[in-house]
Amino acid sequence: MGKDKQLQAQRREMMLGTPISRLIPKMAIPTIVAMLVTSIYSMADTYFVSSLGTSATAAVGVTMSIDQIIMMAGSFLAFGANSYVSRLLGAKQTKKASATLSTAFFSAVVMGALVMIPGLLFTEKLVRFLGATPSSTQYAIDYANYILIAAPYMAASFVLNQCLRSEGSPVYSMVGIGIGGILNIALDPLFIFTFDLGVAGAAIATAISKFVGFCILIYPYLRKRTVLRLSIKIISFTKDIVREISLMGLPSLLRMGLGVVAYVLVNNIAGRYSDSALAATSVVSRIMMIPLSAMLGFGQGFQPVAGFNWGAKRYDRVRQSFRFSSIVGAIGTVIVSLLIWLFAEQIIYLFTETDMEMLSLGKLCLVSQCLSLPLTAWVIVVNMMYAALGKPGGAIILGITRQGLCFIPVIFILSSIFGVQGVAVAQATSDFISFLITIPFAVSISRQVSRQEKCELPLPTPEIRN
Repeated sequence: MGKDKQLQAQRREMMLGTPISRLIPKMAIPTIVAMLVTSIYSMADTYFVSSLGTSATAAVGVTMSIDQIIMMAGSFLAFGANSYVSRLLGAKQTKKASATLSTAFFSAVVMGALVMIPGLLFTEKLVRFLGATPSSTQYAIDYANYILIAAPYMAASFVLNQCLRSEGSPVYSMVGIGIGGILNIALDPLFIFTFDLGVAGAAIATAISKFVGFCILIYPYLRKRTVLRLSIKIISFTKDIVREISLMGLPSLLRMGLGVVAYVLVNNIAGRYSDSALAATSVVSRIMMIPLSAMLGFGQGFQPVAGFNWGAKRYDRVRQSFRFSSIVGAIGTVIVSLLIWLFAEQIIYLFTETDMEMLSLGKLCLVSQCLSLPLTAWVIVVNMMYAALGKPGGAIILGITRQGLCFIPVIFILSSIFGVQGVAVAQATSDFISFLITIPFAVSISRQVSRQEKCELPLPTPEIRN
């Protein structure tokens, strides 16, 4: 057996034979670590910049929307490719899976460039639109310029990251993102304080770290140590590849697009009150990225398992993986929520020692989101289930619910009634509503899997034992 076929056989045996209670943690833990490191170094930017003042802190919060725009460009292709690649590998269509990866990767480079060029040409107008106040605009421009330069390889990194996970290689993904994140944390104080570059230094550190991460992620493809192959020669815009990437990437595009809209709304509404209100909501957004990223990482460990087994017609394992992920996700987020709640004041205090308004609003915002975090975790699992099984309708609706259908009207209503306190609790309120909307979708997808399981009962693949 050739080396490639042997690797494919090993990965297939792992995805179909390893017990779910071992397989999902094996797939998810490297992803969780990578997502956590990403969130921590994102928060590290805010932490180090906070020593420059409230306006600088607010500016870094505003430019978080630019990160999300770049992420939106890359994730549209990344999540669409991930879903299709997992199912293709489960169905033993490796060549088409490689063509899907290559098409998504090079398209992501182009999309990143399409974000970079107009962004650099109209940086001041962009940061003003995103919610920068007069006192924070220059800080925001300083940060945005360097992040925009990194857009092409940042967008492409998302595709590499997702497709490494889809073929059962989450450790490569973890190493790439993890080393980049650790490097960012180390470079932040060097560029901000030692080189006296201020806010721009934080952005330069991030851009360099993202490039290093990109190089690590692409290395296994260049060295052909993966099941999938990456080459410009196998780009294929066939009807099925374009359709699957577009349909299954659309939920991510809409979710992140509405996330950008929601974040811009928060920035603009909070900024009307003060820089302190803007800084408070921005800081809490970065703090809550940590548990949310961990849950997204867990979901992204679950998704290829469900997708691969769905493609291989192992519907019993799809059902088991959904149940396991729902239970573990709920338990984990309850524990994390309690810890954040207990130390909410001390956490906000890390970012300001003298701004009492920022402290008060930040604590209210943080505590309210702790209440809704376990609900959001379950919503993520259900959403990932629809994406894994190639069900674009449900994935799209669930993707637009939290930050679109719920959050946008909620923030307008609560801010008009309760003022800046309404802004602080808007996210938690919308999370609760989106949880209620998700319940019938969870029931529906569970029934679909059960019906498939009853219609077709394949011989079970022997489980791998220690």
